[in-house]
Amino acid sequence: MSNSLLRVVSRIKVPQRAISSTPVFSSNIVLDQRLKDEIYPKIGNREVVGFGINGQATYIDKGAFPCPAIRFKEDTPEILKLREKEKGDWKSLSLEEKKELYRASFCQTYSEMHAPTGEWKAFAAALLFAFVGAGWLMAFVKKVVYPPPPSTITRDWQEAQLQKMLDQEQGIIAGVSSKWDYEKLEWKK
Repeated sequence: MSNSLLRVVSRIKVPQRAISSTPVFSSNIVLDQRLKDEIYPKIGNREVVGFGINGQATYIDKGAFPCPAIRFKEDTPEILKLREKEKGDWKSLSLEEKKELYRASFCQTYSEMHAPTGEWKAFAAALLFAFVGAGWLMAFVKKVVYPPPPSTITRDWQEAQLQKMLDQEQGIIAGVSSKWDYEKLEWKK
């Protein structure tokens, strides 16, 4: 059963589309006057060429959604001439004309969209400032808020306390004094 399914799937032909700066459906978009009155004061003289991300007439460069709803630049007489020339043979267009047509429709190329922006530097700086701020806050709290440490945590006091326990022979069977050799005056090995 799986072999026949694979044969059927392998026979399916996937159409290949040519990549163009002019969307395929640009001539199919017809806006009624109410919608034009609502959209065009906001977008100026830019052409609506698609549905957009959420049906809004906005322009945004996103690699995940490569076809914005409106063109990037407003139509100028030079660009309108190029659009008419574009409808013919593309071999008659020079490389500069193709680039100008692309830049009239889109702000960035895919490589420009996905290029590193250096945004990580701002995050790293914010993280370092947070660490430094936390360190200063900790030092302030230790110095001003907390009371001074008790004298019982000093090394001298602890050694004196241990000597007192040994002198009084506290824990001579299983405690600290059981590990002290009273004849040699040193710790048992």
